[in-house]
Amino acid sequence: MIRSTAQQDVIISVRGLCNRFGSNEVHKHLDLDVYRREILGVVGGSGTGKSVLLRSIVGLHTPDSGTIEVFGEQLQTLSQEQRSRVERRFGVLFQSGALFTSLTLEENVALPLIEHAKLSRMDAEHLARVKLALVGLPGHASGKYPAQLSGGMVKRASLARALALDPEVLFLDEPTAGLDPIGAAAFDRLIVTLRDALGFSVFLVTHDLDTLYSTCDRVAVLSAQRVLVADRLAVVEATDDPWIRDYFHGPRGRAANRARPTMANELGEER
Repeated sequence: MIRSTAQQDVIISVRGLCNRFGSNEVHKHLDLDVYRREILGVVGGSGTGKSVLLRSIVGLHTPDSGTIEVFGEQLQTLSQEQRSRVERRFGVLFQSGALFTSLTLEENVALPLIEHAKLSRMDAEHLARVKLALVGLPGHASGKYPAQLSGGMVKRASLARALALDPEVLFLDEPTAGLDPIGAAAFDRLIVTLRDALGFSVFLVTHDLDTLYSTCDRVAVLSAQRVLVADRLAVVEATDDPWIRDYFHGPRGRAANRARPTMANELGEER
């Protein structure tokens, strides 16, 4: 069941965020909250800085100004050691998967467990196999290399690695990009199932309308260098804005909306 965000705690708070690349100002005084246990979809036109926002929150990009507070801590004020402890509570799945091609899936997932959790290789590889099974990969896949797998299996392996350290927030950058519709729908269902079972929050950058309608509790729309609206889909759809009208009320948006009851039933959700 989709939970009311009014009853949730804010675990990420972005205030007054500014990001510039030369003369190009991507974000200007951007504000956004992420709530505990929610799936927040982030959308916007090309160049609105969706991935830049994600990278700023996880610490891969230093903003020009503004504050990012995570779990009650302002990342910019922390020492490197303190910041590293906070960032270990994140899991990140990049668009390309970013698996090490010279390592097997088991070794890819075990690596953060060895490096950060300081587990022995034997224990890390055992836990890696558990994580790979958790995302729906068969046992024989653990010994394969990324190049030997389909795109969908690589996505699932990348998700297993993102979940290796039991994160409290999972960041997904275009997770269904490159997947066929069946594979994308299965991945959407997996994300909701894992969120419900494990209780993490999800920050989801996507352009996939089906993903928005089938997985997200709220949607944040980036426009004019800020967050135009961040709310339930019904509220976002009703926002008077040209890009929102084109995106949500065009042919593909209407098709995704019509499919929503079926998707919700498959996921066991109440809308």
